[in-house]
Amino acid sequence: MNARPRVGLVVTCLADMFRPQVGFAAVKLLEQAGCDVDVPRQSCCGQPGYNAGDAADARALAKNLIATFEPFDYVVVPSGSCGGMIKVHYPRLLQGDAAWGPRAQALAAKTHELFSFLVNVRGMKSVAATCRTDAAYHDSCSSLREMNVGAEPRLLLNSVAGLTLRDLTEKETCCGFGGFFSVKYPEISARLADDKIADAKARGAQTILAGDLGCLLHLAGRLSRKNEPLSVRHAAEVLADMGSLPAIGEEDG
Repeated sequence: MNARPRVGLVVTCLADMFRPQVGFAAVKLLEQAGCDVDVPRQSCCGQPGYNAGDAADARALAKNLIATFEPFDYVVVPSGSCGGMIKVHYPRLLQGDAAWGPRAQALAAKTHELFSFLVNVRGMKSVAATCRTDAAYHDSCSSLREMNVGAEPRLLLNSVAGLTLRDLTEKETCCGFGGFFSVKYPEISARLADDKIADAKARGAQTILAGDLGCLLHLAGRLSRKNEPLSVRHAAEVLADMGSLPAIGEEDG
């Protein structure tokens, strides 16, 4: 392996459409970790269709993404849910396909969630960043259960100057987003988000940080409706010393 590995960054649809700063932050962190980063032209990973039962379109999108990212030494995703789709669900989706099954397995083996890659593959233990706030870190369901990520973002965030990091009391509980879950069961989804916000407030947090933009957009929307003063940010933005950016949901003032 080269001293500077070639990393293909899966930006994710949500980051591309709603918060491109997450992609810029990921590139900055990966370059700091000694990687050569490329962001190839890419499509959706297929997760929305897959979760809705549209296996045919999900397979087509999976094949497109596999072909795009095969040339890289590593594939890195600033999202546990999209990372989980590639690492866990692509091999299942293409199981039994003699041509694409092995390619899905090979891509899954070199796919990593961003914080896990920085800490466990590149050995990053700290960052040179400042963000003066009391923050609670929210673990997304996919990061915890599919990508096995938990300690890594906390290790890096604890090195940020001025940041006091707190764990939520129920840190393994869903925020209520869950993709189509929030659409199919809006009342339950809103209650889960309210519980997550109340947990953060009870811990003395001013900011909620996470590694999944879906969770963050969901929480930001609920905070706006409730006129709560907490801010919401992707942890990559803080680690990349981009904490002066407007918080998620506050971009238009």
